[in-house]
Amino acid sequence: MIKGLSKEEVSIRNDLVLALPERIKAIPDGSPAGAKETAKWAASTSQIKFDSSDTNFDDGLFQESEESSQFRQEYEMRRLKQVVQDQGLDFISEGLDTLKDLASDMNEELDRQVPLIDEIDTKVDKATSDLKRTNVRLKESLTQIRSSQNFCIDIILLCVILGIASYLYNCIEVK
Repeated sequence: MIKGLSKEEVSIRNDLVLALPERIKAIPDGSPAGAKETAKWAASTSQIKFDSSDTNFDDGLFQESEESSQFRQEYEMRRLKQVVQDQGLDFISEGLDTLKDLASDMNEELDRQVPLIDEIDTKVDKATSDLKRTNVRLKESLTQIRSSQNFCIDIILLCVILGIASYLYNCIEVK
């Protein structure tokens, strides 16, 4: 008995272990003929024998079969696909490194320009307040010039303009 496990749990684990080869065989290997070949694998696994008593291997024992050549071809195809994927990932990695460098440069440039922008903002605020003060002073000056004392002069000038306009009108109408 295993420490900390009941007899039921041990028997359940043993059943799971016994069912594991069937579950492994049921998993497709990714090839289009994967489901059909599982039966072949089951038949061929029972025929595999290892002879470790003799260290000299005969060439006849290790001849390439059709199954092994198909496996080798599939292995090479997948390895080539993996190489292509690795190259693509390397390309993406280089692009990300470039983007990281660009972002770092942009951050440094922003850090340099923040004080300049703050200085410009301060100067614009000062110019705005100076402009408001100048507008107030200009308005006060205009109201002082156009006071009620100048009202009589405005009426006299208006009469002179009307007189000149009537003289010109009469001159034009006579001709």
